[in-house]
Amino acid sequence: MPLLPTLSTLFILLSAVLVAFGWRFIKQDKRQSHRKTMISAAISALVFFIIYMSRTIFIGNTSFGGPENIKIYYTIFLIFHISLATIGAIFGIVTLALAFKRKIHIHRKIGPITSVIWFFSATTGFVVYLLLYILWDGGETTSMIKAILGT
Repeated sequence: MPLLPTLSTLFILLSAVLVAFGWRFIKQDKRQSHRKTMISAAISALVFFIIYMSRTIFIGNTSFGGPENIKIYYTIFLIFHISLATIGAIFGIVTLALAFKRKIHIHRKIGPITSVIWFFSATTGFVVYLLLYILWDGGETTSMIKAILGT
């Protein structure tokens, strides 16, 4: 198992687990536990992002190395995941900012939406990891655009 992709995947999964606990804490009206857990989830997501971007910048991305007949499905899934992760990151930043600015009324409205997007983003990210590194050997390590488009 490759170190950096495995490590970054563990951090994004940790962030999703922490979001689940944070959601549970707020449902139980444990506000301090919710706050600490959600900040920890954000830090975990940030660590993921730093590892992922560092690897992307300095090493590159790994293209799909599985069977050619499912490559198009992988590519569509990857584009869906990237879109979801981008939307999730934006929602996450906005949701955190609202909480820190004490705009709790709006935070409460978009927090559950953000959490659901984040779970799907983390889950699809884990599936991408499985497809790239566990189920099949990864393809060549190359620039992000080449890895996504397979050119």
